[in-house]
Amino acid sequence: MELLFEKSVPGRHCFILPKCDVPRTGMPAEFKRAIPLDLPEMSETDVSRHYTELCHNAFGVNCGFYPLGSCTMKYNPRINEEIAAMPEFTCIHPLQPSETVRGCRLVIDKAEKYLCEITGTDAMTFQPAAGAHGEFTGLLLIKAYHLSRNDTKRKKIIIPDSAHGTNPASASMAGFQTVSVPSGKDGCVDIEKLSEVLGDDTAGLMLTNPNTLGLFDKNILKITKMVHDSGGLTYYDGANLNAIMGVVRPGDMGFDVVHLNLHKTFSTPHGGGGPGSGPVGCKAFLREFLPKCTYTEGGNGLQVKSFYGNFLVVVKALAYILTLGAEGIREAASTAVLNANYLMSRISETYEMPYRHTCMHEFVTSLESLKKETGVSALDVAKSLIDWGMHPPTMYFPLIVHEALMFEPTETESKQTLDKAADILIKLYKEAHENPSKMKEAPTKAYIRRPDEVRAARSPILRYDHSK
Repeated sequence: MELLFEKSVPGRHCFILPKCDVPRTGMPAEFKRAIPLDLPEMSETDVSRHYTELCHNAFGVNCGFYPLGSCTMKYNPRINEEIAAMPEFTCIHPLQPSETVRGCRLVIDKAEKYLCEITGTDAMTFQPAAGAHGEFTGLLLIKAYHLSRNDTKRKKIIIPDSAHGTNPASASMAGFQTVSVPSGKDGCVDIEKLSEVLGDDTAGLMLTNPNTLGLFDKNILKITKMVHDSGGLTYYDGANLNAIMGVVRPGDMGFDVVHLNLHKTFSTPHGGGGPGSGPVGCKAFLREFLPKCTYTEGGNGLQVKSFYGNFLVVVKALAYILTLGAEGIREAASTAVLNANYLMSRISETYEMPYRHTCMHEFVTSLESLKKETGVSALDVAKSLIDWGMHPPTMYFPLIVHEALMFEPTETESKQTLDKAADILIKLYKEAHENPSKMKEAPTKAYIRRPDEVRAARSPILRYDHSK
């Protein structure tokens, strides 16, 4: 598919600017570009067809089943998008006098109240722009807390080996050393190994519960108590909150800091590069360390993003919460768990389940035995699903499961969709034994089949060369 620059025709345009009704003012030379801005020149028809073609070549939740694990790629009500697009929310500026944006202030206040209630925290900031940004902010809170007590020896953050990859990266960015603690045979934190790494140098523990295997850690209260007894703080990665919202609260599990992914759990479409929002909540004793950027406190103190973060994402989240209410929030989580367990049950007699427990919102299957028997890998199965109109699940994660495929059906899928997905997966397992070479050629119907992922990662083309 050609880029906009390749479709550009000199002199072609799709706009008519009104006659200037104010005096023209020259721009100082130091502010002018040394090289003219090179933008594509296209008609409205050209632009419309280009983006329609892009749309047809992309797969989203509106196209079919999208069971990408740990990502909550669920369908989000369009009404929330319409509410966030209202001019009363879009035509404002954060530097307006606060009395002129009382409605927007109310949105932030209500969103904080409800999200604190859902998470069991006492205060929240909406500045962080994404999940990893929230992780970083939460870790800065933990760091500030220890420094306020002159406890400078606490340099280590403990992270389970099944954690999201951003956890150790965020800890390193905040200036901590990371210590990995292994999972036990049940897929949860190995308590004995955890006790061995806890000490007076422990700053905190990063954990999501349920974890990336989709398992709720039965020892969670013991784990958080062990960390607290060592003098450390506990951090909850909210990526998997969709499984427990309205049912159990991270704050009640013993977590001191919580980040949320509003772009996963609370209605903003996930993916496509944004916008996101990763608000951070905390217990009352950490409130003073939150970023200080409110309409009452001004911009003093820690800031991780300008003003109030991505405000329109907060609008969507509030609309989602008010629409569902307390009972609806709980039902959404319960249905997500039901759907995951149903799909797992349907395919568990065919596919190997490394952890045969009741799962939460997602589950992981291992294709290690299938690969040894047929040569068909988790990648081959994932690619084959594309030809059946289904987005592949997460591949090769978490790393503690070999040839892993991770499925998260979410609460917005029907039993009919889940049955169809299960039937397809069972057919592909049979196909792997009968015609493995066919699966290694998949997908055959996709716009892009099997790109050179190594080359794309190591030698990405990030800029269009206008000289060609």
